[in-house]
Amino acid sequence: MKVFKFPSAAAQKRLDAIVNRGLAFRVKDANAVKKILADVRKNKDKALISYVNRFDAPKLPTKSLKVSKKEFDQAQLRVDRGFLRSLNKAAKQIEAFHRHQVEASWSVKRADDSVLGQLVRPVSTAGVYVPGGRGGETPLVSSVLMGCIPAKVAGVRNICITTPPTKSGKVNPYVLAAAKKIGVKKVFKAGSAWGIAALAYGTETVPKADVIVGPGNVFVTLAKKMVAGTVGVDMVAGPSEILVIADQKANPDYIAADLLSQAEHDALASAILLTTSAELAKAVVSAVQDQLKGLPRREIAEASLKAYGAVMIASNLAACFDLANQIAPEHLELHVEKPDSYLRSVQNAGAVFLGPYSPEPVGDYIAGPNHVLPTAGTARFASALSVNHFVKKTSVIHYSEKALKSDASDIIRLAEIEGLTGHARAVRIRK
Repeated sequence: MKVFKFPSAAAQKRLDAIVNRGLAFRVKDANAVKKILADVRKNKDKALISYVNRFDAPKLPTKSLKVSKKEFDQAQLRVDRGFLRSLNKAAKQIEAFHRHQVEASWSVKRADDSVLGQLVRPVSTAGVYVPGGRGGETPLVSSVLMGCIPAKVAGVRNICITTPPTKSGKVNPYVLAAAKKIGVKKVFKAGSAWGIAALAYGTETVPKADVIVGPGNVFVTLAKKMVAGTVGVDMVAGPSEILVIADQKANPDYIAADLLSQAEHDALASAILLTTSAELAKAVVSAVQDQLKGLPRREIAEASLKAYGAVMIASNLAACFDLANQIAPEHLELHVEKPDSYLRSVQNAGAVFLGPYSPEPVGDYIAGPNHVLPTAGTARFASALSVNHFVKKTSVIHYSEKALKSDASDIIRLAEIEGLTGHARAVRIRK
């Protein structure tokens, strides 16, 4: 990792390269996804199974797109008890956190007898995309929990998962065990853009969703971006990112490990350290090199750090927080004394991790807050996946005759200024 002094021209150039890597997509990929979406929308299961056979499971028949009860039962026998204990703990803590997000319907009665309020209702069907990883061989269990639990807490009755199958046409047993734990019975063997298309438009096998959530590769992200508006989506997410703010007393080994925890995700991931200490900066760079040696995903992490990693030395912590708020990182770690006292300085971040014993992976798996977070600077206006993504809010208006007479003249005046005489008449006729 390169060390920069901030502010400087070199540091700014590096930051621009990191920030601007953003959500750019190749025209070739966008055209391919557009074609897939149109095909699945028109030809439904016929198109869906053709993509599954071509890219994932060559011999999977259409009738096996949906995971059967037998497959669920077999999956339970193939996972170990230790995993189930960890799964139960994670699910319990994630659910407990998301229950704090539940909003109730409400109403208020005004002095003129009018009643105003808001109905909060869950969507009917939620689609949760769960990446397969390495041809369906790497189970992203945490994506099942983080996508499905807030939908369940919101009260969504019909939760569907799509995920890439293995070459043999199976879904990883750990994914199915996680789905069963939450009570999700509808899991479909379809990944990438065709999995998103199936949820967005519906097929003979896959029900049409009202909302689609969950992380994925560039084709999944593009598909979600293109169907947004037809269905609700959680966000259009970019590569993973972490930003650490540290003072001179921070542990360089901890920081190095946390930077690598994101760099190993993707060659496009970013890992940044902002510190006031040149000594710490040097120690972190050394620790990163040492820890890379034993990292199975070393090549990915090295590519990430080379292109989008940086260690920056600022004159004070205030400058570090100003820069962090400009970047608006997905994950922000504070390795400083009394980190709680600095929360007031945080304006833009997907999630904040306080102190040396709150590494980013605790948020990924078990703490409770959702790990589906805004990236690429979108934390300036976007929030983590939550219960609110699975509900819609309907305004309620009940005017009495007295209330309408009180407001009628003002409504008529405003409507006529806008040239909408029909609006004005609908009120005037009741006077």
